[in-house]
Order: sequence, then C-alpha cells, then structure tokens
Amino acid sequence: MLNLDAYFSRINYDGPREPTRKALFALHRAHLFTVPFENLDIHMGRPIVLGEENHFEKIVNEHRGGFCFENNGLFAGILRQMGFTVTMMEARVLPSIGGSGIRFGHLALMVEVDGRWLADVGFGEAFIEPLRLDFPAAQVQAGNRAFRVQHDGTIGTYAMKDGKWYDQYEFRFAPRQLSDFSEGCHFHQTSPLSSFTQKKMCSIATPHGRKTISQDRFIVTEDGARHERPIVDDADYHALLREHFGVTLG
Repeated sequence: MLNLDAYFSRINYDGPREPTRKALFALHRAHLFTVPFENLDIHMGRPIVLGEENHFEKIVNEHRGGFCFENNGLFAGILRQMGFTVTMMEARVLPSIGGSGIRFGHLALMVEVDGRWLADVGFGEAFIEPLRLDFPAAQVQAGNRAFRVQHDGTIGTYAMKDGKWYDQYEFRFAPRQLSDFSEGCHFHQTSPLSSFTQKKMCSIATPHGRKTISQDRFIVTEDGARHERPIVDDADYHALLREHFGVTLG
C-alpha cells in the first residue's frame, strides 16, 4: 500500500480524495507543478528499477522526480488506491519531435471517470489537465496552447499545436502492466540513441510556463517569453536544482 498522506503532502494537495473527475484534474495539475521530469540518475550511474514502491521512495521520500515510467507508474498506483479505474498504455514517441519510436518507449495512462481521459504526468512539456479521449476536437489549456487526441479504438495519437500541429506520441489501448515497460526503461538508460543518455535534464511546469535545466543551460519560459543562461559550475547547478526544482542530490 502506498502512503497517500505522504504523496499528497509531497505534491501540496489538500483536495477531495474521492475518485471524481474534479480530483483527477487537481491531482494531475498538482503533480506536474511539484514533481520534476528528470533523468539525473542516468547521468549519475544509478539504475532505475521499475516498481511502485521504488518510484514512491524516490519521488516522495527523496523529493526527486523521474521520467515517464517513474512519474506515471507512481501516479497510476496512487489513482488506483484512491478508487480510480486506470489502464497503463504502451506509447511510442514519434520521430517528429526527435523520439526513437521504440515499442514501450513511453508509458501513458487512461483514466475512466465521467468518460475516458488521457492522463500523463511524465512527458515533460505537455498538457496540464487530462485530455478527453473520445473528443477529437482541439482542447485548449495552458494559455493558448492546444492539444488533440484522435484514435480508432485500438491505436491513438496525441498531438500538440505550437503554430502548427505536431504529433507527439502514438498509444495503444491494450492494457499493460508496469513490468511490460522494462525493455523501454533499459533502453532509455543505456542506449546512445536515447535522448535521456545524451544530456541531463530536469524540467517542471509552472502556472505560466516552465523551468528547465538542459545539460549546461537554465531555461525559463513565462507567458511565451524565453529566458536562458549558462550554468557556470557545479555549485550553480546544485543551487538551481534546490531553488527551482526542490531537488538535492545525495
């Protein structure tokens, strides 16, 4: 059993605990605003092992973040414990955004409450609230940014509009278990073809944009404006992690 009180404290959530649409939306926002999307363990030579308890220990007890398997793996476990119906779905990041497109390269969630919703707290810059799966029109949120989900009942595509539409990933409705993603998790930790091995990154959503460490750059976007500066040394790097992401590396 996961400690719901500890998780809610970690994401600063004090809302309802019943499995409702309102609670799902609030939890999704709270997670994205408090838990970074990051791959720092890979660049410190620390293996990432799939498992709800492992992800809980890292994200909640160690006050860290993680990539999709960790963030969405934990989020699925929390939602299920609250009484939500959750399906883990295999997703493949599409080459249009630089993805490898491998099988089980991304983990996405379908949550059923007052309809079916695409939930994803592990894809970096994306939608802040879940997207209705059975609604092919654009859904606007996060300022003027638009998102779209289209599917044929078996395979679907999630797309984001940034000037024009960009397909982000393809997902499959067939239910999966966390262990099914072991191959993808291993690939992203070890392959030189994975974006996660190529550079370290830590990124978190804010109400008006995003804050990101990308290798040796610190980037802040706010209301469409982008500000970027170099990270000068290790002390600066660790200070940025503490101040902007709440992360202290041991």
